[in-house]
Amino acid sequence: MNTIRKEKDELRGKYLALRGEMERDIKNKRDDAICRYAQNLVSFRYAEFVLLYAATDNEIDVSAIAEAALKAGKKVAFPRSDKETHTMKYHFVSSLDELSVDTYGIKEPPKDAPVYDPANESGSAVCFVPGLLYDKAGFRLGYGKGFYDRYLSAFSGCKIGVIYSDYIMQTVPRGRFDVSVDILLTENGVKPVSVKK
Repeated sequence: MNTIRKEKDELRGKYLALRGEMERDIKNKRDDAICRYAQNLVSFRYAEFVLLYAATDNEIDVSAIAEAALKAGKKVAFPRSDKETHTMKYHFVSSLDELSVDTYGIKEPPKDAPVYDPANESGSAVCFVPGLLYDKAGFRLGYGKGFYDRYLSAFSGCKIGVIYSDYIMQTVPRGRFDVSVDILLTENGVKPVSVKK
């Protein structure tokens, strides 16, 4: 396990640096393309619930997906993190203006915003999942806190990994609790994941 952790930390450092070096106009064009492809996904078009994330400066900005979902009358939710338990819950918002900087300097919905509870919702849901790196089987390298793996292990909707096409490796180091996504969404379109092993 220590070997896996070391490998992940080394990759994390490398790809965080690469993200930071990307020219802003190139990043914006790639992010825009990803958001356009997202809106054409069948799973997005038919989803009643859209779970998103509020991007940090070097993450892929998916706010245009949120705006499109809200305009289409879908229910949009963003995560709030509990840094003590390393868990998170998605809370509904009716506007991106409701998000404010909170845990880890990330924009989050208000504490008292309604919570998305998949156990009590029958409509279809999609979850857009950020990552520093993905592999061809849909496993991700995140920031090492395990929030998404914990949440996604009990999520039955469509899991969409959001990633630049040149940040997809053959295989990323993974532990037994790591969870894979169903498809990868890139600036070049959708990439189906290979058979999970």
